[in-house]
Amino acid sequence: MDFVNLTRHLGIGSNCYWLRVGGKNIILDVGSDPKVDGIGSTPHLATVPEGTVNAIIITHAHQDHIGSLPVLTRREPHCPVFMTEGTANIADTMLHNSVNVMTRQREELKLMEYPLYTHRGVDLCQQAWVRCPLRQRRNLAGDLCDDDNEVTFEFYHAGHILGSVGVLIRHAGKSFFYTGDVNFESQTIMTGADFPEEGVDYLLMETTRGDSPTPIGFSRANEEERFSRAVSDAIANGGTVTIPVFALGKTQEVLALLWQMRLRGEIGNVPIYIGGLSVKVTTTYDAMAATSVRNHPELQLLQEMAPYVLSGREIQNVQPRKRAIYALSSGMMTEHTLSNIFARRILGDASQHLFFVGYSDPASPSARIRKASPGEEIMLDKDHPAIPLKCDVREFSFSAHTNRENLRNYAALLRPSKILLVHGDRPALEWFQLALFRELGGTEVIVPDSGRNYSLD
Repeated sequence: MDFVNLTRHLGIGSNCYWLRVGGKNIILDVGSDPKVDGIGSTPHLATVPEGTVNAIIITHAHQDHIGSLPVLTRREPHCPVFMTEGTANIADTMLHNSVNVMTRQREELKLMEYPLYTHRGVDLCQQAWVRCPLRQRRNLAGDLCDDDNEVTFEFYHAGHILGSVGVLIRHAGKSFFYTGDVNFESQTIMTGADFPEEGVDYLLMETTRGDSPTPIGFSRANEEERFSRAVSDAIANGGTVTIPVFALGKTQEVLALLWQMRLRGEIGNVPIYIGGLSVKVTTTYDAMAATSVRNHPELQLLQEMAPYVLSGREIQNVQPRKRAIYALSSGMMTEHTLSNIFARRILGDASQHLFFVGYSDPASPSARIRKASPGEEIMLDKDHPAIPLKCDVREFSFSAHTNRENLRNYAALLRPSKILLVHGDRPALEWFQLALFRELGGTEVIVPDSGRNYSLD
C-alpha cells in the first residue's frame, strides 16, 4: 500500500490524496485551494498517469474537497466517483456555483485560464457519480462485497456537514482509514461522528484545530448560551448583528441556533438575511432532513426562519437594518463576497456587531479583523481604502471540526502502525506530530510532503 499527497500547498487547500493498494489507484477527494487563483488552485493531478485511476472517493462537498473534481473526471471519464447521497446533492450546487465564480473572476482578475471547467463539464462529471449509503462495504465497481481479496471501501458518518463521511479501505487483511473532515461532538443539526474504533492499520487524519487548545471549562452548551445572550442583547438595544458564515454547513448551523432562540422567545421574529447560495444549500438540508443522520429531522429551516435573500447585486447598495441579523458568506470574508462587501458598512460603526462563529484562515480578511485592536485600520479589499475597526467584534466556537483533544484520543484508541497528518496549518500539524509521537511510541507519525511516495506496508 502506497500513499502520495497530491495537495500542492501545506495547510487547508486543495485536499487530494492518491492511494495505491492491491494494484488499484484510488483518489481521495479532489479539492481546490480558495487562497490560490487559476490552475495553481488545483491538486497535482498530473502526477497520476492519465487513464489509470480506478476509483475516486469524495468525503464531503466543501470546495477544498470537491472543487477540482470536474478537472480530474475530464482526464478520467470512465472512472466511478463514490460519495453519499447528501454529498452528491450538495456537490451539484457547489460545483455549478464554482463555474459562475470562475467566470466572474475571468473578467475581474483577467485570468484567461478560467473557468477551469464549465456547467456542461459539471453535468458530464455527474454521470460518473455513484451514491453509496453508510456502513456498506463495496468494491471499486460499486458492488456490495466482503471479499478481502478485493479492494473495498466503506463509509462512516463524520458529523461535519450533511453527507460527510470517513472512508475505510480494506485489502488483504490491511485497512486504511481516512477521516475526511470530522466532528465527534454533536452540533445543533449534525450528530457526532460514528467511526470505527478498532482494526485500522493506517490512519489519514485531519488536523485543522491542532493549534487551538480547548479552553478549560469550555462546553458547547455554555457557548450556545453566550452566543444567544450576545445576539439577544444586541437586538434588544436596536443593533445589527452580522455573522460571516460558509454557505455550506455554517449557514444551516447558525439558522438552527437562531431557530432555538426564537422558540425560547429570545429574539422574536427579527428579520434574518442570507445569500442566494446559502438558500440553495439549505434547500437540500431541508429536503434530506428526514433521511440523513442529523438532529431535529422535523426542522425545515427555510420554512421556520423565512430568511430574506440578498443577491450579489443587492449587496452593493444595501445598508444595515436595525434589529436584524445578517448571516452572510463567506466565512473567511474573502474579497468580493457578501460578507466582505457588507463589512465595509459596519466595521467603522460602533453601534454594529460582528460575530465570528467558525474557522478563519490566518491570511484571510476575517482573521485580520479577529487579530486587530480597536481603532486599527483593516484592509478588506485592495481596491478600497482601509477602515478603522470600531464595531463590536466577538468570537464564538462553533467549529464543524472536532477539537484536537478528541482527535488525539481517537488516534490513541486505534493505535495504528502509521498516521499521516494532513489538512492543517504548520502549527496544527506540528502539535499533532509531537503529541502523537509522545503518546504512541509504536506508531510512525508522518506529515507527508507533496508529491512524495510513502510506502505504508
